[in-house]
Amino acid sequence: MATLLIIGASRGLGLEFVRQYAAAGWRVLATVRDPLSGRAASEAGAEIYVCDIGDPASIKRLAASLDGTPIDLLLHNAGIYGANPPFGEIDPADLIEVYRVNTVAPLLVAQAFAGHLVGPKLFAVLSSMMGSIADNSSGGSYAYRASKAALNMVIKTLSLDLAERGIVPVALSPGWVRTEMGGPAAPLSPTEAVSGLRAALGGVKAADSGSFIHVDGSRLPW
Repeated sequence: MATLLIIGASRGLGLEFVRQYAAAGWRVLATVRDPLSGRAASEAGAEIYVCDIGDPASIKRLAASLDGTPIDLLLHNAGIYGANPPFGEIDPADLIEVYRVNTVAPLLVAQAFAGHLVGPKLFAVLSSMMGSIADNSSGGSYAYRASKAALNMVIKTLSLDLAERGIVPVALSPGWVRTEMGGPAAPLSPTEAVSGLRAALGGVKAADSGSFIHVDGSRLPW
């Protein structure tokens, strides 16, 4: 039985990943920030672990608690949009907080769990089209855009540093999805987005390491 560890599974895409992978027969390990928020994921078949990804010590404790557990797919879903003030009103503290959660935490997770991913295994992070420099045609959202662009660079760099271990890091773009972050006007349901991303992940090969992959399986420009 293949094993998935998903970071951030209390709602939205994370919860839908739990449902679909569990239904497909995977062993699913899922993290939440507090035990009460893990009920839905538990009912969907996941084994629940508490982890605050904003706390490096919490990430290390999680890795230690899973010592000896081989993981086939490590999927980092947790992230925040943060404040979105207009140019001229940017608060450095807001930028730092979004970077801490969206960029630094996934790198620390990769660092803590590299030993659990005995290749060929996947490390996937939920990035965003808003992290594409080439695709930025509307401006704004400085903290979120920059944090996801930096996350993409983290994935590209990990693909080089972890190549000898057989670990394949990829960044995923789920598209615009009807979640708490995406809002009700988004064209994709969580079910549709996760189905597309699962199909894309199922086709990832070693040669795809460091890629930025859209929900439809296409490769996105940095």
